[in-house]
Amino acid sequence: MTIPTPNVKARPINERKTEYAVDGMTCAACVRRVENAVSDLEGVRSVSVNLTTETMSVEWQPDAEQLADRDQRLLQAIRQAGYDLRSSGQSESTGNPPDGRVELGIRGMTCAACVRRVEQAIAGLEGVDLAEVNLATETAQVRFQPKKVNLPAILEAVQDAGYEAFVQDDEQDTPQESLVEIQRREMLSRLAALRGKMILAMVFAVPIFIVSMGEMVGLPMPALLSPHHSPLTFALIQFLLTLPVVWAGREFYLRGFPNLWKRAPNMDSLIAVGTGAAVVYSTWNLLEIALGHDPMARAMDLYFESAAVIIALVMLGKYLENRSKARTSDAIRQLMALTPNTAIRIRDGRQETISLELIRPKDVLLIKPGERIPVDGRLNEGQTTVDESMLTGESLPVAKKTGDPLIAGTLNGHGSVYMVAERVGRDTVLARIIRMVQEAQGSKAPIASLVDRLSLYFVPIVICIAILSGLSWYFLAGEPFPFALRIFIAVLVIACPCAMGLATPTAIMVGTGRGAQLGVLIKGGEALETARNIRALVLDKTGTLTEGRPTVTDVQILPSRTETATDLLRLAACAETRSEHPLAAAVVQSARDRGLDEPRLEEFTAIPGQGIRARVEGRTLLLGNDRLLEAEQVRDRDAPALREIRDRLSSEGKTPLLAALDGVATGVLAVADRIKPEAPEVVAALKRMGLRVIMLTGDNRRTAEAVAAQAGIEEIQAEVLPENKAETVAMLQEQGIKVAMVGDGINDAPALAKADLGVAMGTGIDVAMESGDMVLMRGNLHGLLTALHLSRAVVRNIKQNLFWAFAYNTMLIPVAAGLLYIFGGPTLSPMIAGGAMAMSSVSVVTNALRLRAYQPPQS
Repeated sequence: MTIPTPNVKARPINERKTEYAVDGMTCAACVRRVENAVSDLEGVRSVSVNLTTETMSVEWQPDAEQLADRDQRLLQAIRQAGYDLRSSGQSESTGNPPDGRVELGIRGMTCAACVRRVEQAIAGLEGVDLAEVNLATETAQVRFQPKKVNLPAILEAVQDAGYEAFVQDDEQDTPQESLVEIQRREMLSRLAALRGKMILAMVFAVPIFIVSMGEMVGLPMPALLSPHHSPLTFALIQFLLTLPVVWAGREFYLRGFPNLWKRAPNMDSLIAVGTGAAVVYSTWNLLEIALGHDPMARAMDLYFESAAVIIALVMLGKYLENRSKARTSDAIRQLMALTPNTAIRIRDGRQETISLELIRPKDVLLIKPGERIPVDGRLNEGQTTVDESMLTGESLPVAKKTGDPLIAGTLNGHGSVYMVAERVGRDTVLARIIRMVQEAQGSKAPIASLVDRLSLYFVPIVICIAILSGLSWYFLAGEPFPFALRIFIAVLVIACPCAMGLATPTAIMVGTGRGAQLGVLIKGGEALETARNIRALVLDKTGTLTEGRPTVTDVQILPSRTETATDLLRLAACAETRSEHPLAAAVVQSARDRGLDEPRLEEFTAIPGQGIRARVEGRTLLLGNDRLLEAEQVRDRDAPALREIRDRLSSEGKTPLLAALDGVATGVLAVADRIKPEAPEVVAALKRMGLRVIMLTGDNRRTAEAVAAQAGIEEIQAEVLPENKAETVAMLQEQGIKVAMVGDGINDAPALAKADLGVAMGTGIDVAMESGDMVLMRGNLHGLLTALHLSRAVVRNIKQNLFWAFAYNTMLIPVAAGLLYIFGGPTLSPMIAGGAMAMSSVSVVTNALRLRAYQPPQS
């Protein structure tokens, strides 16, 4: 029985309070019943139950910790009262994760049929909402309802299906200790064991092949090894050489036959039945030879070499396949290697070298030239340049001065600097990127669903084809039993469901890892496949097409007003200090750059989509667009002049902010945000890809047209309120178009969520990583081209893998069944069939590994 671990909160040493969560309470009577049940327990000083939070606080006597079965008796008392107990950090007493999401490691899977079988075992439980199994990573992503099903039930269902499941533990404090390293160590351990078994099988398979086939191919063989001179010795030597090979490949039988009994056959079952039939038949012939029943004919009818060579070749293929799979997570390991193991902390004026786990927020760290930044923080003293290429893909070093952010894993340049730690351990950007890539690599593309459904029936169908083929040749065609047996074995071992199971996940693993190296975070296989089908691209203007750093370029006062440009800028800057709009910062910074004082702000109101209303130095200030002045019924005695200034500034690509003081139009502040230099080149490249490019902005149409003209964009949606951006995306989708939305992830979140594909610019990394399906780690638009081209390359790779996996089986199963023999051709040797089956998986993984060398095309 699992005893729930109490959630012990930080407390003074003299207190003995422990907080638990209680399931099943519905009213005050329940509260009283729980309190009575617990208060009678030995060692309990007091108990308090809260119905609203469904928690129970128990104060234990000082010596209560010495009670060996304290928690067991507490759990029993609660259950006898009709309720259940769980840790307050969990959802059930069984240890369920609080959000109903868990990643399981799965052992024993060998092919796509296993994947589908595990998924069905988990998904068949009531309360399971999602079960996605990845053959390449040997993991399962499960989402379930803790009130309906618990984790042990899920683990038991997997076990009943014939596999081993365990909870992945990725709660370490540093990226170095992540699940990837644990999986890599396990993979290397398995590789070493598999290599030893494969060598053992090869050492004996080669001699048995020579013994059985040597005389047939003209090799000089001693009389002792000739079936014509000594049939019993010839057969016995093959039998003895076969035993070590069968022992080396015993896993095929230990997994394959039990799965067959459970009516859940997989690749192991095919190998076990095929080679097992060959060994049993040949052993029977050995006994017949020993008894003197037609020894010469029996000696020529042995299949020991087929069984041994098939097992050895399949093991060689599995070894090569697993060695290739071990390389699919190279990108994550490279990211993990970016963080140093130690750092220099400054404490009381002294330097001390500490391990990364000991760093805490607000610690001051010394970073020497050429060292990597250990945690996220800010530059506290000094100046330097930092190479952020491994995170953002940007090759040029970035200059850093006091107050600038530093990201863990980036490389310090020429200066010794001091930094203040802000985010450590699992909270750093690097750690979050690694987790995001891990989750993406464990995800599944929609195209894989069809493969999984087919693979579930693939192995039973192959077994049926093998049986029917053998029986047909024996009974209908009148061929001898050895011929029918050879056909039966060849059909079984030629089939390769593992190639189908590896086709999609290996490409996704390598592709998402390569994307992370290029500064493109892809959140899953579905995003990759969706990006391949995008036909329209909606680009937000501010921060996406433009630099996102607007500045005040003009302050124009109407002729009838007595205020100066300085007066208006000073009052506007004071009001904008309370605004969160991107343009507000430009106004404030412009006033500070000119050394203007900031008067006291008396009142402030932000009006979404229009502007602001404020009271400064006893005057009412309005600052915004035309809609604001109209809504506030501003008196416009100089309407022609105001419109002329507004239109002129707009035509220059600047955003005009109309100002009014005390209900009278006063002037215009112009704010300009420079277009990114690569924007025209990238837009042209997007059009060449056949994409429809649309610019979306809240600016007036004149300003929008000016910016769009610079970028080479013809379609514009201007004067769109933030809350209406998603409606623009929906309008395009109603036309049957797959739409991608590209924004900065801040005020574009609804549109990013509404779009078929949301692409968040990483200018604001924290927000961007939570928004959209893809994240461009640097603000450069070339990353958008990389993301789209990489998506197409990955999907193309997946389709290549699936084509060859299906084509291989479609073409070779009929050949193995004797199709060519009908037209006078040869039959397929079971040994060749086994070798071909083994190599098919290797070819799929090798093809996926080509994506490691992917380079984005030059736009």
